Amino acid sequence: MRIEIRGRNVEVSDELRGHVTKRFRRVGRQVSELATLDIEIYEERNPSIDDSQVAEATLRLKGVTLRAREASPEMAHTIHELAEDIRRQVKKHRELRRKRTQTRKAVARLQGRSAES
Repeated sequence: MRIEIRGRNVEVSDELRGHVTKRFRRVGRQVSELATLDIEIYEERNPSIDDSQVAEATLRLKGVTLRAREASPEMAHTIHELAEDIRRQVKKHRELRRKRTQTRKAVARLQGRSAES
């Protein structure tokens, strides 16, 4: 999985890149190596907003795009929540695909039997 990290009005340090890579390593094992993950990090400049550290992720897979957005007072916590949200979506997508293929195989078996009768 290819990871691209962009900061909007925020400097993306090596430490932050390492944290993002560490958090999304688990997701990377579950998706294709051709998948791309775009992460955009920015800070809300409005002082009345408590959750000022915002991160958005777009995971492009074959045939589907998964998106998530999280905000919290600390960037590390925001990235953690974002990774968990994307992980949950990937898990759901994989289960749906697995069920689809199992259903198609079962239907093909049943159609083959009815054609023989």
